[in-house]
Amino acid sequence: MISKNTIDQVFETSRVEEVLGDFVQLKKSGSNYKGLSPFTDERSPSFMVSPVKQIWKDFSSGKGGNVVAFLMEHEHFTYPEAIKYLAKKYNIEIEETEQSDEQKQHADERESMYLVSEFASEYFQKILLKSEQGKAIGLSYFKERGFTPETIEKFDLGYCLDEWDAFTSEAIRKGYQLDYLEKTGLSIVKGERQFDRFKGRVMFPIHSMSGRVLGFGGRILINDKKAAKYLNSPESEIYHKSKVLYGISHAKQAIAKEDNCFLVEGYTDVIQFHQSGIENVVSSSGTSLTSEQIRLINRLTKNITVLFDGDAAGMRASIRGIDLILEQGMNVKICVFPDGEDPDSFARKNSQDELREYLQENAKDFIEFKASLLYEDAKNDPVKRANLIHDMVSSIAKIPNQIQQEVYIQECSRIMDISEQVLFSTLTQLLAKEGKTGPAQPAKSKSFEVVRNTETSKVKVDELFELERKIISLLLLYGTVEEEFEDMVLKENDKGELVLEPEIQKAKVFEKIFLDLQEDEVAFTNELFREIYARVIAGLNQEGGLSLEIFINQLDSELSAEVTTILMEEEQYSLHDWERMDIFVKAKDTTIGRLVNETILALRRFLITQKIEELSQKIKNSPEVDSKEMLEDIMDYLTLKKVLSNKLNRVM
Repeated sequence: MISKNTIDQVFETSRVEEVLGDFVQLKKSGSNYKGLSPFTDERSPSFMVSPVKQIWKDFSSGKGGNVVAFLMEHEHFTYPEAIKYLAKKYNIEIEETEQSDEQKQHADERESMYLVSEFASEYFQKILLKSEQGKAIGLSYFKERGFTPETIEKFDLGYCLDEWDAFTSEAIRKGYQLDYLEKTGLSIVKGERQFDRFKGRVMFPIHSMSGRVLGFGGRILINDKKAAKYLNSPESEIYHKSKVLYGISHAKQAIAKEDNCFLVEGYTDVIQFHQSGIENVVSSSGTSLTSEQIRLINRLTKNITVLFDGDAAGMRASIRGIDLILEQGMNVKICVFPDGEDPDSFARKNSQDELREYLQENAKDFIEFKASLLYEDAKNDPVKRANLIHDMVSSIAKIPNQIQQEVYIQECSRIMDISEQVLFSTLTQLLAKEGKTGPAQPAKSKSFEVVRNTETSKVKVDELFELERKIISLLLLYGTVEEEFEDMVLKENDKGELVLEPEIQKAKVFEKIFLDLQEDEVAFTNELFREIYARVIAGLNQEGGLSLEIFINQLDSELSAEVTTILMEEEQYSLHDWERMDIFVKAKDTTIGRLVNETILALRRFLITQKIEELSQKIKNSPEVDSKEMLEDIMDYLTLKKVLSNKLNRVM
């Protein structure tokens, strides 16, 4: 585990504008920076970075946070991976907390295997580009596939010499232990002899989501019936075939941005798509699709488009993977290429626009795909047709969402020309076997049934939520500012009427808010705001001030995102360059005292209104209760509400 000292040092040293500037083109905008959102396609900048507060906010997607939150959102790093990335960028040595000898040995072993794999990747690249054999055999093969030098470099493609132990000998000479060469599967050890596993093969490094080399795929280039065409690294401490997708590190940003993932079968399919300009593509590397691989995609998008070549037998064999995707609650489409074509060959023969157009026009929903694939064989055979329908309903049963189940039942009914009632009944039986319930079976509609026109529900603003949020905003932005407050004291005038009279007092914003809320015995109803409020008040009371940068870094992701959104709301105005159009937005800090007073008065008015409604409801629901006292309380509250409304210039 990374020590707290290292984490603190990383946060103190890293600069949000420097780190984000590596991923987003930023332009100075006053004291801030702005740019185009890296999470959505847009033409006007809605992405804002605040060097003063060390936070960022993307107004188009709603995402925001500190520098670590950005790396976790954009690069899909885990928290430790983000800290390690920043430590490496700023040359900070990573300290580990105290571990047992067994834990240290395990961690050291994993890291040693990563280092060996990184060395192997660099070695194979060098052999491909620098050695005569590499250029004549490996590089020629990649060029025949149509890969450009830029593509070869992007995917770290390489070549292993057609010699028994060229790589193993070089690795040992460089100081790498044979034990780790064997554990990663790069070398095969038999007694006193060692061999290169990937001898005479072109090499495809397989990376983790964060870009570390986990293993390799190697393709043989000679016709040898005894040797497998493709050979993968064996399972190891760092490489688990069922949990890895080829190309995920290069595709993750595009998948999240496009909100769709193309799933192909081979390495070259992925590479050719990238070269054609379509980057949201990954491969299961020739293995059957697994739940772990699907969950990896699920971190980035809910939508998968599975791409098949024109081989019908291959499609039938792979169709089982579709049910696995549906089980994970994901949306799946299938696109089939023409006979004799696969994603690699089709991408080579067509332009990017033609490829995109084909994918868009030929991607079918899984129900439509299953029907088109199997219907020809079944249409004239009632038994086969019944089996096909049952198979389609079995797939629908895998979907966890009942609304989606119902929609697909309706679609299946339309395509197969069978009643919805029969399909719902079959679905219910299948789900019952697994102890699940499905969507309710729709009742048959009656002819000429008159349906009452229901009113469209109006969107109601949650006033209490907005008021609590405003108080948090005031505390974060102006908590330590000292202001003169016009405190309203309730007094009785000459006519015996309750009136609010002004009384000037000097205090810090957080003191004013804290004392007023305590006096009124007000507790935040929103759980997030309640937690943020408690932490802000504690920090201001104990330290006398609040470093926003340190404060945000100490919060969990949910609280951090909410605080960032509140803090960056003010910066949103500067995105639009209002001044250029002679529109001048009045800064909030010019009337802080008045804003605090108005917010607290508005909160009091809201709570009084709630109390009036509560008492009125009690009188209505409990006629036996003596309502005289309650009515007197209501009249007092109404008088107070009128005074507050007048002060706030609001209509009762």
